[in-house]
Amino acid sequence: MPVKLGEILERTVPAMGYELVDWDMSARSGLMRVFIDKPKGVDVEDCARVSTHLTHLFAVEGVDFDRLEVSSPGLDRSLKKAADFTRFAGEEVRLTLRESIGNSKRMKGVLRGVEGEAIVVDTQTGTMSIPLANIDKARLVPRIEWRNSK
Repeated sequence: MPVKLGEILERTVPAMGYELVDWDMSARSGLMRVFIDKPKGVDVEDCARVSTHLTHLFAVEGVDFDRLEVSSPGLDRSLKKAADFTRFAGEEVRLTLRESIGNSKRMKGVLRGVEGEAIVVDTQTGTMSIPLANIDKARLVPRIEWRNSK
């Protein structure tokens, strides 16, 4: 079912005017989570619209789930596609690699962009080129700016 579910989401969410950032399905709990975005961000109404549409569509398609959660990807959104890495160039990222570079499978740095099939990241030890195929997980590091309340 996951392949079919992925295909349904990939064709439906973009057709509604949203980016499908990610999704996951927990077989144990029956919880399906869908993360959507659009250039100016998503609000509660966007999430409700997509949730209602998907609920009806899943009933027609025979997709089995107990609960559906549709939300924004959050401040620490995951980056999956090359376009994600291009869009968020200049932002700080946290990476988990499939194979170690040096002695580490984890690193943090400022994303510079995409060059061919690799991303370029400025780390504390220097600028690194990391093949997209070696990235297991990538997330933005939230930047929270506190305003002085005086």
